[in-house]
Amino acid sequence: MADTPDVLALHAQGSPDKHAVIVDASNGARPSVTTFAELNRLVNRLAHGMRSLGAAPGDRLVWCGPNSLETIAVIHAARKAGLVAVPLSYRFNAEEMAYVVDNSDATLVVVDADYAPLLASVRDRLPKVRAMLGYVATAEHCELPEGFVGWDELVEGQPDDEPVSIDASAVGAQMLYTSGTTGKPKGALRTTTNPSVVMALLGELGLQIGNEVHITTGPMYHSGPLAFVTVNHTMGAPIVVLRRFDPVAWLAAVKLHRVTNTFSAPTQLKRIVSLPEHDLAGADCSSMRCLIANAAPVPYALKQEVIAKLGDGFLFEVYGSTEMGIITVLRPEDQLRKPGSCGKTYGGIDYRIVKDDGTDAAPGEQGELFMSTGLAMDGYHRTEEQLSEIEDGAWKSVGDIGYADDEGYLYICDRKKDMIISGGVNIYPAEIEAVLHQHPQVLDVAVFGVPDDEWGESVHCILQAKPGETIDLDEVRAFADEHMAGYKRPRGYELRDELPRTDAGKLLKRVLRDEYWKDREAAV
Repeated sequence: MADTPDVLALHAQGSPDKHAVIVDASNGARPSVTTFAELNRLVNRLAHGMRSLGAAPGDRLVWCGPNSLETIAVIHAARKAGLVAVPLSYRFNAEEMAYVVDNSDATLVVVDADYAPLLASVRDRLPKVRAMLGYVATAEHCELPEGFVGWDELVEGQPDDEPVSIDASAVGAQMLYTSGTTGKPKGALRTTTNPSVVMALLGELGLQIGNEVHITTGPMYHSGPLAFVTVNHTMGAPIVVLRRFDPVAWLAAVKLHRVTNTFSAPTQLKRIVSLPEHDLAGADCSSMRCLIANAAPVPYALKQEVIAKLGDGFLFEVYGSTEMGIITVLRPEDQLRKPGSCGKTYGGIDYRIVKDDGTDAAPGEQGELFMSTGLAMDGYHRTEEQLSEIEDGAWKSVGDIGYADDEGYLYICDRKKDMIISGGVNIYPAEIEAVLHQHPQVLDVAVFGVPDDEWGESVHCILQAKPGETIDLDEVRAFADEHMAGYKRPRGYELRDELPRTDAGKLLKRVLRDEYWKDREAAV
């Protein structure tokens, strides 16, 4: 039985008046400050309320909405009630939302009022859902659709006491759906996490228990931002909540609240360092000790700009996935010393680079990356598709291609599925994108293969200019010709106002690629 006191309850007892959640007023959010004692009371009432709606230990609970006090409370309440928490992207349309809710076998849905109408429109397609709970997290009054239970109505009158202990195996389970970059999202179920690996990660990142302040840079439905909000609350750190990312509001909050750590995709970092000089002039990131970059490869040119404009000594890059957790860490002192690397393993995690013939690659040789870690998911939910494995599951792969140098630092070339094969030659888009990110007018870039009757595929590039900049494609071609081998150079270029990315910062190349392959029988 779960005899160990809940971690939130311990912080409420030990530091009742310490700030737990600070909601910033940007993006229409209703600003608030909530202590650990207040948060624990709210979470307990919510957990009891969820049970009153019929949620039983082991049931799936889907939650949907931008970052807020309520989303954090739902995550804690799900743990205390023994439910499997399933984040749902609020960027999805109604049909996509219905797919995740139904596929996850959820019996309870909790949703921000701004997005409740989307779920209400597909309610008849969700027969397994017993109840839908809605809340208002903005300053504006918002009516919930018919049939929704109101947050205040549910929480009011519920007891403050801790929920009855439940089977420890049901506590803290989560199922996160992958971003759907190659098709339908898949639910990655994780019921256990090796605590020794987590402690090793905290040490590697220099996070200090009892001495941190975290800010939400990305949306919490994504695995990275969610994990670091959870870790920071476990350490007793306040969470500064931005409903949605805004670079000016982010800089102001970091300065005001003396933020010490965050987790960010490269997209958000680009928006910060691309601000006008007058916005950056008042920035103060001197309190920051750990700015973790992940969710997509971090271009070397961006790292240089972050260090030059925000400060040195706190930029970390990590490599990982929803399915496998964080595998490697690149420390601040190695950011410019090891260009292109995502770091080294920690805490007993290991990896192998396996060539096409099944043998292990030597340093510098490319192959498929297989990993062994105590942070791996249990498996995908309701699908026969699972990760590639070798040696009876001891090593698992998410399909990345990489190599290691002679010091053991890992380099990711590309996703195996994104690899371009042109005239029988393997071309990795990430290598080309890293070069083009260095062009002074380029904000974002996507490289992928398009049909070519002679070569099978040819390299195509779509570019987005930085705000206020104009891209001359002839100049870009000359820049590419100077910095990369001939077979890697894009054969076609085009400009767009914006590239499609998930809210977590992952580039949706499928959306771009499908424009060119839609009339073909096969997309090689």
